[in-house]
Amino acid sequence: MEVVLADALLAGGGDPGAVLRAVSAPLSADRAEALRLLLQRLAAGGPRPPGEPEALRRAAWELALERCRPLLGGGGEAAGGAERLRVSRAARGALGHCVQLCGAPLAARLARDALAELAAGAGAEAALEALAAAAPRLEEPELAERCAAAALARAGEDGDGGAAAALAAGRLLPALGGDAAARRRVWEGLLGAGGEAAGPRALAALSALADAVLPRGAGAGGLDARTCPRFWGAVQAGLTGRDALGRKRARFLLKRALEVSGNRERLRCPADGGDEPSLFWWCADEKEKLVQFWETYILIMETLEGNQIHVIKPVLPKLNRLYELAISEEKGTWLFHPSWHMCIYKRMFESENKTLTKEGILHFLELYETKHLPNPLGFSEFIIGPLMDALSESSLYGRAPGQLVGACPPLGMRLQKFLATYVMLLPEEEKGSFLLKFIQKMTSRHWCAVPILFLSMALACIPACKILGTEGLHALRDVLQCTMITHQILLRGAAQCYLLQTAMHLTAVEKVSLSEISSFLQSLRPEESLRRDTMLWMELCRWLQVNDGCFRKSVTSDFEHQETTSLCQYVRSLVGEYLKTPASERENCFMPDWFEAKLVATMILLAADVEQMRNKCSGKSNIEWIELEAFLNPLLDVLMKLGSNAYIPTLKTDKSLQLLLKLLQTRSLKCSNTQDDEVLFFIWKSLMTAVESVLEFVLRQLTTDELSTVGDLDRCDLYLALIPEIMNICLQVNWKKIPSIKNFIMSLTNASIRNLKERNREEELNLKEQIKKVASMASLGAVCDIMDQKPEVHLECLPSVDALKRFISFSEFNEVLKKPSCIEEKSSLCEETSQGWGKIVACYIRDQWICLRFILNSFPMLAQEYEETSERSLSPVERARKILESALEALTILPSDQVLPVFNCMKVLVPKLLDSAESLCIEAFDLAWKIISSLSNTQLIFWSNLKAFVQFVFDTEVLAVAASAKGQAYTKIKEIIFKLIDMSTTKTGVFNVVLSHCCKSWIFPTVEEGSALTNAFLNAGSYCELITEACVFGTVFRRDQRLIQDVHAFIESLGEKCAANVVTESTNRDDHYVRVCAIKFLCLLDGSNILHKTFMEDVFIKLLHKDELVSRSRTRYYANSLQHRIKNRVWQTLLVLLPKLDQNFLCGTLDKVFQAGFDNNQASVKYIIEWIIILSLHKYPQFLNKFWDCFCYGEEKLKTSICTFLSVLLHFDIVLQNTSEKKSALKKALIVVLQWCFNHNFSVRLYALVALKKIWSMCRMLQVEEFEALTPVIESSLQQVENMHGTGNAGRNWQRIQDHFFFATFNPVEDYNLETIFYVLPRLSELAEDEWISLAKFDRFTDIPLPLVFQWYHSRAELRDLKPSDWSQQDIGSNSAETDGQTEWTDVQKKIIPWKNSTPSLDLEMVFQDRAAKLGKSNSRLIVVASLIDKPTNLGGLCRTSEIFGASALVVGSLHYIQDKQFQHLSVSAEQWLPLVEVKPSQLVDYLQQKKTEGYTIIGVEQTAKSFDLAEYCFPEKSLLLLGNEHEGIPANLIHHLDVCVEIPQQGIIRSLNVHVSGALLIWEYTRQQVIKQKQQK
Repeated sequence: MEVVLADALLAGGGDPGAVLRAVSAPLSADRAEALRLLLQRLAAGGPRPPGEPEALRRAAWELALERCRPLLGGGGEAAGGAERLRVSRAARGALGHCVQLCGAPLAARLARDALAELAAGAGAEAALEALAAAAPRLEEPELAERCAAAALARAGEDGDGGAAAALAAGRLLPALGGDAAARRRVWEGLLGAGGEAAGPRALAALSALADAVLPRGAGAGGLDARTCPRFWGAVQAGLTGRDALGRKRARFLLKRALEVSGNRERLRCPADGGDEPSLFWWCADEKEKLVQFWETYILIMETLEGNQIHVIKPVLPKLNRLYELAISEEKGTWLFHPSWHMCIYKRMFESENKTLTKEGILHFLELYETKHLPNPLGFSEFIIGPLMDALSESSLYGRAPGQLVGACPPLGMRLQKFLATYVMLLPEEEKGSFLLKFIQKMTSRHWCAVPILFLSMALACIPACKILGTEGLHALRDVLQCTMITHQILLRGAAQCYLLQTAMHLTAVEKVSLSEISSFLQSLRPEESLRRDTMLWMELCRWLQVNDGCFRKSVTSDFEHQETTSLCQYVRSLVGEYLKTPASERENCFMPDWFEAKLVATMILLAADVEQMRNKCSGKSNIEWIELEAFLNPLLDVLMKLGSNAYIPTLKTDKSLQLLLKLLQTRSLKCSNTQDDEVLFFIWKSLMTAVESVLEFVLRQLTTDELSTVGDLDRCDLYLALIPEIMNICLQVNWKKIPSIKNFIMSLTNASIRNLKERNREEELNLKEQIKKVASMASLGAVCDIMDQKPEVHLECLPSVDALKRFISFSEFNEVLKKPSCIEEKSSLCEETSQGWGKIVACYIRDQWICLRFILNSFPMLAQEYEETSERSLSPVERARKILESALEALTILPSDQVLPVFNCMKVLVPKLLDSAESLCIEAFDLAWKIISSLSNTQLIFWSNLKAFVQFVFDTEVLAVAASAKGQAYTKIKEIIFKLIDMSTTKTGVFNVVLSHCCKSWIFPTVEEGSALTNAFLNAGSYCELITEACVFGTVFRRDQRLIQDVHAFIESLGEKCAANVVTESTNRDDHYVRVCAIKFLCLLDGSNILHKTFMEDVFIKLLHKDELVSRSRTRYYANSLQHRIKNRVWQTLLVLLPKLDQNFLCGTLDKVFQAGFDNNQASVKYIIEWIIILSLHKYPQFLNKFWDCFCYGEEKLKTSICTFLSVLLHFDIVLQNTSEKKSALKKALIVVLQWCFNHNFSVRLYALVALKKIWSMCRMLQVEEFEALTPVIESSLQQVENMHGTGNAGRNWQRIQDHFFFATFNPVEDYNLETIFYVLPRLSELAEDEWISLAKFDRFTDIPLPLVFQWYHSRAELRDLKPSDWSQQDIGSNSAETDGQTEWTDVQKKIIPWKNSTPSLDLEMVFQDRAAKLGKSNSRLIVVASLIDKPTNLGGLCRTSEIFGASALVVGSLHYIQDKQFQHLSVSAEQWLPLVEVKPSQLVDYLQQKKTEGYTIIGVEQTAKSFDLAEYCFPEKSLLLLGNEHEGIPANLIHHLDVCVEIPQQGIIRSLNVHVSGALLIWEYTRQQVIKQKQQK
């Protein structure tokens, strides 16, 4: 219509120039669009009145420069922005038509002006629009070249120039492609020798230039992209890019290249690598194979766009076919460049769907492992690049469904096989460089613990080969340092173990020196991985023994005449060099680094163990330890001189004592008696000779003025650390040295007290005096620690201890050291210090509290016998109160890592004061809890402080006093209990510490009093919540937490094979240990003990109440939800308690158990309730009448629960074992069961029939005569049921329920044990695996033992070996679905967005409504009107259907539906690609009339008297489809506005289809008919 009006105006308007000027003044949006249309008709040769064409050109020139050009580049987000955008668009189109009318002169004028603007840096978008309009008519080669250069420069810009860059790439570059010279310049700019791989904008330009660069015949000017390697590199980069539109364009270019190659005889594009396979080739003789390869390839790439695993997984087997087509079996070479395959995997690796990423990785690893593909260089780069980037994602390492806890995840196993296979297939000269890059990649980014672990494991599984040199060893050391950042100690240690094994397997020993090996070993932490007596240590010793003498000589080695060096030579040299001290003018006041001492000690031990191993291999029984003695002699020489030679350099004494300490701290893991460890015993025996000398030196240093600087405090710590170690070797090796140690302790104590007293009298203290004071207090603290730790030496009997007690009792607490003014003046003595003055003061106060803790623990009367003045004459309570107040002050002064001794003192003080000073004790609780909360993220010191906090808050006496008073302290303690439980949900292990302490103190009290046991266990009743909460404790972990737990379980399952399991401390922080501790505590209780009995009954009632609360809060709950897990834990605990309960208590509570059976329970809970009922009736048959009452409720209550009680009857033989009235019970059971055999519910009938079969067999066995009359009826009924095998599901269900484990294998009495309750039954009832508690965990948790007579422990093998399956929950047929990916599917699901004629649109700036055109989608002339529909789900589905079939618009009653989540869920973003129009139902009449005037046929989907059959109706091209309301259809007032009604033929009884389905059928039929018409027209 618009075209007709324009032609009429031009034909009758006289001078077209005048018409154009009239329309353009003023130029609004409507006028601009009219102007564009008029110019379009004139440029297309439309009707013109007779006259000079020159006048028209002048008018066009004027309009172009004065009207259109100034309006380019409009738009904006502010008000009026849309209007300006319309004007700008119309002006752009009008300018292009002006250029058509005026030709080259106007084009050149516009181009020059635009280039000038670009050079000036203003109006870039407008200038580029002008260039795009002018480009097709440029005739000057030089000007076209300049335009091309400007376009290329703009296309490469980012940031603020992004819009202009997109404009240059999307419009200007394609426009310049019409000129041969400019096209060559554009080509070189995009893909020339200096160009980079094309980005999304360059791909847009290449897509637009497809006809020119991918010609069907000979290329213009010889230009053919198919022979250009950079073009294919650009396509591959586009295929794997993150921009979806760029990927579509890349696929389009690939399709275009294939399409135009069909008629070529031969074509080849060599790769840049020379000898590598071609990037693209074509041969007419191989056309069928080539087409098959590329069609499969494009199908895979298009399918990957869906990002949905259920769509993509069926396509993955086609990858195998792709490899078959890509490899020549005869030549063993690649026919297609492997980079094409890498594009597929890279696309999968970078998917947002992690399941797809995992599938891609597994497929790649398996493919290379099984196919033995030819090895191009690109594979190694791909592995180190995209593959390792993908492997860094922790979530990929989860267990596969069905894998047991503790199994290695599939990716971990596949990675091991792949890496071993790949490295072995590499050429020898490439193995080293590949592995080096692989290891270096592990250090180039922040890796999480799980990926590092499995990559390290894969490296350790590579068969031994000598390929890594010094650089590789350094890279492995860097990886070790990367592992230290994780808090997962076990995973960290395991990774260290595997990295050490990697070094041993892959290091070329002749390329590395022993110094480099020892430096690498120091990166391993002995408390996490490398420690003596582990399998890893022994493996390292064997490796050193085998390669001894083969290591490269170190650069600093003394053995100049040798190319290699032996281990013994190296260690002797190492010890000698270590103890050498350079002559210096001035002593350094700082301690040397500990690294050297650790290194030397480790190498001495390694060399000694290698020597022992070598001697055993040679058959020597008496080992002389010649080498070990040679290692130790230089150290002993220095140590023996320490006591007598005061002039030994400080550096030498420091180093010798550091090495001594490291050797003394060595412990044997396997030998409890040190004498059984020959190496360690010889070392300690040798070092014993220097004990007196060392003690004399330490005493001199600590008690005289030798320590005078801040740096000397580190030296003081070294001396004090030696004392307990020396005492330990004396106890282990030679008790005769103990008197020397006692004399040393006594002298040190007296001297320290004397120093402190003297300095207390001085007012002004310089730095030296303050340091001496700190050292003296630290010495007293060390002495107190030794007396606590070594009670067998009886140091408390020394006279100096009495003086120590007196001194501490009368000292001021929290005495703070003032910072000496001279510390600044003497700062030159210590340029650097490891301890600031604040830290020094904190340590000083901490040492005071260490001493006080010893006094309080050893002498609880607090020095009453030492009263000297009335000021000191305080009662014990007053004295304790004063100390506790000082403790609270200390908590506010000390940093959090120094409060441990204060907590230990509070443990003694709080019980004494809880009665008399409750508020002060509560203040202590609050302040201590505040500190614990603040430490929750500090791994190293949190646990020790938490343990001390628990010990004083949950002290037996504290709990007892608080419970007896029932005051604020009792409330506060309960509040703390729940705070700790809450903290444990986020920090695993907190509850474990609390519960373990309480359970041990309640049942195994340490206080030696007659009433201690009674008083202690009374606390269990007072704080029963602790046990009840522990019985149901456990959170539903996040996926990442479950992953860490699974990997932990896998490492633990390796046992001693992984040294980390042996050396890492067992912390019992697994959440399962909370329940294990509670259950073991309950198992220790004695039903004959009245206190135990009362407590168990209280727990039983509270747990039943908790179950009722859960059931009441949610009547229906999902399997493995938190509600399900809590209920399951409750009933497991009740089952454990059941045998300990007496008849009277059970009589009152059994009704509640029966009542729980009426709830809608999950399978695992249902089985335990049935089990409890069976055992109760088995032990007390007199409760049978209560059980029969359960069948008397109304059918409404029983319909979901009757199966629970019928299941009990399936074990009726167990129930009747202890009763003499079996016949009467059977008679009652038979009457009850027969009533339910005719129930309308199939499941109920099935259970009843199985129960009938069981009871009837018992009746026959006992020969119950009362039922002889029923024998024919019952037996014929059972026989009929048995014969149902051929009747489908009924027969299968009958057989399945009889084979079910709970009825066929399970025995309620014989299988009553911990393993069945906590592991076997949860597993068989398909409870989540993190709810299975294995017996190993009961064994591993040693804090609470099991009773000696604990017989019910292990399950029977018949039950334990069963596999999980529940007849009511799954129906697995024979030969069910094979594993995906074993066979190639003949057809697959494709979800792609089609392109119109396979050509993408060039316009990248279109607004929302034109997005479909932007994708080149073909729209029809169909309008779907859904204004009468009000359900968002139906509207969302219609939106999706309309968009897929290309409807021109969807009309809805309100656009607010678009925001509805249900709409968006069904539409899957279709509303973004389909024009939506809002027409309210009240406006429909006017809207339909308007569309009729536009030529649309109004079609109603309704059954009327004159409606057409859908199969017979022919849709006009311009059709409007009106859909009715879901309930009322199309209202009567709209029926007469319809041109025609169409109805869908039906065969069934139901009257109508869903409105979305009806609409979809008509939309498809319309589309089908239009497609047929288009094909016929072509």
